[in-house]
Amino acid sequence: MKTIDELLAEGVSGKRVFVRADLNVPLDGTTITDDGRIRAVVPTVKALADAGARVVVASHLGRPKGAPDPAFSLAPAAARLGELLGADVAFATDTVGESATATVAGLADGQVAVIENLRFNAGETSKDDAERGTFADRLAALADVYVGDGFGAVHRKHASVFDLPARLPHAAGYLIATEVGVLKKLTEDVRRPYVVALGGAKVSDKLGVIDHLLEKADRILIGGGMAYTFLKAQGHEVGISLLQEDQIPAVLDYLKRAKERGVEFVLPVDVLVSAEFPDLKTKAPAHPTTVAADAIPADEEGLDIGPETRKLYASKLADAGTVFWNGPMGVFEHPDYAEGTKAVAQALVDSPAFTVVGGGDSAAAVRILGFDEKAFGHISTGGGASLEYLEGKTLPGLAALED
Repeated sequence: MKTIDELLAEGVSGKRVFVRADLNVPLDGTTITDDGRIRAVVPTVKALADAGARVVVASHLGRPKGAPDPAFSLAPAAARLGELLGADVAFATDTVGESATATVAGLADGQVAVIENLRFNAGETSKDDAERGTFADRLAALADVYVGDGFGAVHRKHASVFDLPARLPHAAGYLIATEVGVLKKLTEDVRRPYVVALGGAKVSDKLGVIDHLLEKADRILIGGGMAYTFLKAQGHEVGISLLQEDQIPAVLDYLKRAKERGVEFVLPVDVLVSAEFPDLKTKAPAHPTTVAADAIPADEEGLDIGPETRKLYASKLADAGTVFWNGPMGVFEHPDYAEGTKAVAQALVDSPAFTVVGGGDSAAAVRILGFDEKAFGHISTGGGASLEYLEGKTLPGLAALED
C-alpha cells in the first residue's frame, strides 16, 4: 500500500488530488455536534495543500436516497474544514455536475474544495458494477491522483471507495495508515491480557466480532442493550429491555465456547431500570432505580449498567495489556444513564494498557462526556470498519489501495 509520504516525495504540485474522506458527522439541523471525523482528515488535506496540490475532498453524509436532500448537505462540514485548515474551502453544490467541474477547475495550487454528498448520486452505493463504474469514471475526471483517507467507509464497496482507486494512481492517507497500524496491534503480537468491552444496542451487530475474538481475547465484557440478550439466555427476566430472542442460540454457543477456551465472559451484575425511556431532548430527570441483573421487573427496561457492575468492569480492565472498546454501556446521551459508559472510559484512561476506542457511539461518548482524547491510545473514526477488520474480513476500500 503506497503511503501519502511516498506520494508527496514524488511531487503533487499542480495536480488535482481526490481525497476520499469521511465527513459523516452528526448534525443538529446545520450544526455539527461532533467534528472528530473532520479533524481526523486535516493532516492529510493540509499536507497535500502545503505541497501545492489542488485538493478535492469528497465524502458521504447520512443515508440520502441517491438524490439531493438538503438535510444531508456537506456544506456545514466544508465550512468546518475551512475553519480547521485556517483557509477558504470552496464548495461544489453537486458531485460530478457543472458546479463540481467548475469548482475544481477554479482551484489554484494549494487550494481545497469539497464536493457535495456523494450519496446524492445513486451510482455511489449501487450494487450494479456498471452503474457504480460509470459514477467512478465521472469522479475520476475531476482528479489526477486518488488518496484514500475515509476509514469509516473502507468496509463499503462503493464507487468512491472501491472503484475510483482502480482508475487513478492511488495512496493511503495518514488517517488510514494510522487506523490500520492500530488494528494490527489488536490482531498481531497483542500485549496481554487482551480485554474487549462491547456495548451498544444489538447483539447481531457484534456477532462476527465476538465469534472472532473468542479466538483472540482473554476477557470479554458485555454491556449496553446487547447485554439483555445474554441475561435472557441465562434464564433471567429482562422485562421490556432490548432483546433479540432469535440470537439466544448464538449467545449460548458463545458462552459455551468461551468456557471451553478459558475466555472470561463478564456480564452485568446490576442495572439501572425504568418503566420509561428517558427524554433525550430535554434531559429531564429520569429517576431510575438500581436492581440486580437477575431481578429486572417485568414492566421495566435496563438502560445502563449499575454501580457494582461499574466497579467490576473497572477491575477487569485494570490489569489489561490491550483493550478494545466498542459500544456504550447505556443510554449515555442522558446524564442519568451515562455513568456506566463514563466508568468504562475512565477505566481505560487509568489503565497502562494500549487502549483503543472503536469508533461510532463510543468515540462520540468519549467527547460528549468530556474526556481528553489524548488519554486514550487511539480513538477510531470507523466503528463498523474496525469491527469488520477484527472479524478478519477483507475491507474493499483497503484492498483497493493495495498495489
